[in-house]
Amino acid sequence: MGLMSWLWEHQFLMHQCFSLPFAFLFYFLAKRGYLSLTYRYLFVSVGGCVLAVITMGIYSSLLFTSTFVFILLVCSVDPSCVHTWVFGIQMLWQTFWHLLIQYREYYLQEPVSIRLFLAVSSLMLLTQRMTSVSMDLQEKRVLLTFKAWSIRKACVMLLPLIGYILNFTTMLGGPLCSYSQFLSLMAGSLNPSPNPLGVVFLKLMQVLLLEWVRYCLVYFLKHNTYDPSNSINLYGVLWVWGLAAVMRIQYYSHWRISESLNNAAGFGYWDNAPGDSPDWSRLSDGDFWTTEASSRMSEFARRWNATTALWLRRLVYIRCKRFPLFMTFSFSVLWHGCHLGHFVGFLTWAATVKADYHIHRHLCPKPSSTWRKIYTCLSWINTQMIIACIVIAVELRNKSGLRLLSITYIGLFPLFNIILPFILLKLNTVE
Repeated sequence: MGLMSWLWEHQFLMHQCFSLPFAFLFYFLAKRGYLSLTYRYLFVSVGGCVLAVITMGIYSSLLFTSTFVFILLVCSVDPSCVHTWVFGIQMLWQTFWHLLIQYREYYLQEPVSIRLFLAVSSLMLLTQRMTSVSMDLQEKRVLLTFKAWSIRKACVMLLPLIGYILNFTTMLGGPLCSYSQFLSLMAGSLNPSPNPLGVVFLKLMQVLLLEWVRYCLVYFLKHNTYDPSNSINLYGVLWVWGLAAVMRIQYYSHWRISESLNNAAGFGYWDNAPGDSPDWSRLSDGDFWTTEASSRMSEFARRWNATTALWLRRLVYIRCKRFPLFMTFSFSVLWHGCHLGHFVGFLTWAATVKADYHIHRHLCPKPSSTWRKIYTCLSWINTQMIIACIVIAVELRNKSGLRLLSITYIGLFPLFNIILPFILLKLNTVE
């Protein structure tokens, strides 16, 4: 498998890799003092616009329209109300395009352009950044005033905001950072950060390793297909787990390449104590080993796509007075596109996370117990099987994913976890 054929097969990774030289150029110019703060914002804004046009074509207008409306709302609506307006209008705009894709896919049976998929994916990321700013304005963490300023001063004030929304390093992928953190990164952290070439190279090697593992898994699954009539049930369970692992590895590759792009621009550096190795993990959506080592559903939920999980917690979970967990996952269904698999997958996730708290409260051995390691191992296997079910349902999106889960019996894992707390509660009541 040649490098160019691999890049063309993975368009997201291709576009991110082609953006790396411009990120290094930005770092070099800013580090040497050739870019003032204003020109830094211009660089990332124009870079984001160019990247959107190249990758999305005419559909880049979705992002520009959304950004224009957002700027109008920030300038004209009172900060105490701006979040409601931004959240409502942006979600209506995003949901319209999600439903249009479904209409064309399922009703008209038409192929949907990859450019439209990229545009809607980027629109979802814009929703994160816009609502993050609107919540900051509502909570008075960020202050923006335009009434007493001239048009020129207002434009200068808006430039950082536009740069935050259309930043080319986060146009096609995360991680999400707050507006205040973005201002800090642009203004100050470029100067003390060391050369990112080494850490970017290391992360690119990690991406290649992940893609190689994924390629091997795909090759194995293709040449050892599961046949319900001839294969044993355990093989079906393991086959589906392998398929879900392939899909998850793709996410880890995307997150790693997005981290690399931000690091190449000088973003994401932690200033450690003298003598310590440089830490570039300030902007990260999750580490493969840490996330996959989770032995509990609640741990996995917090670590998977970490910055999005924090955004959902702030946007929905903390603000909901009743059933915050289910409201958070229900909103995630809407944000992802409202496909049938999304409903089943995310609501199953919510139910198993809720069950996780009750199960471990009753069954988890004491830390000094010799059964602790065995319990943790069994819990890890259980978590892996539930996550496999969720990933298959969410990624395949339609009935085919649910049918696959039913014929392989792996779907019994989340069902058993949802039922188990009621059994434990009944046993405790009897005692």
